[in-house]
Amino acid sequence: MTDRLTAQFAFLDEIDRLKGVLRATPIGDNSRRENSAEHSWHIAMYALVLADQAGPDVRIDRVLQMLLLHDIVEIDAGDMPIHLAHDAAEQAAKEEAAADRLFGLLPAEQAAMFRALWDEFEAAESPDAVFAKSLDRVQPLLQNHASGGGSWIDYDVTLDQIDSRVGAKVKRGAPNVWDFVRARVAPFFDRSA
Repeated sequence: MTDRLTAQFAFLDEIDRLKGVLRATPIGDNSRRENSAEHSWHIAMYALVLADQAGPDVRIDRVLQMLLLHDIVEIDAGDMPIHLAHDAAEQAAKEEAAADRLFGLLPAEQAAMFRALWDEFEAAESPDAVFAKSLDRVQPLLQNHASGGGSWIDYDVTLDQIDSRVGAKVKRGAPNVWDFVRARVAPFFDRSA
């Protein structure tokens, strides 16, 4: 039991570093940038609150697990803003290596379970992962909107980019949420045109 607890606490100690990974998106009041741990907590709350927007085959308990785990790899790989040009294959390789290292700190069966959830989220094929991925895309939109543009201004983002890079993914897992959010954020881009 001591070895198991040692491994579990090593993982818990290591993931505290997620609090130091800054994202491009500011918090709602625009006083500072959000960190990845805050983002993970916030989208887990989105899943809890918006569970009624999930499809009938979605298990919210699994969605919550995915959302709490999905960005842990950023401890090693860093956060990659969706609107920043980058080498996707290189970033994916960094994240895979990070998942190997970080989940590998856990006892074997727990490491395998968490890694499988992370892989499922990344693949975005199961109903649970599609809904989780939708919420992961929605939250930064609303943070940018609340902060007066946030990283949209920094990266010169257009509504067309929002539709193609975000909207298609959100619509796939939470169509009513997408309709609501798009109607809310579109006026920002009308002003900035």
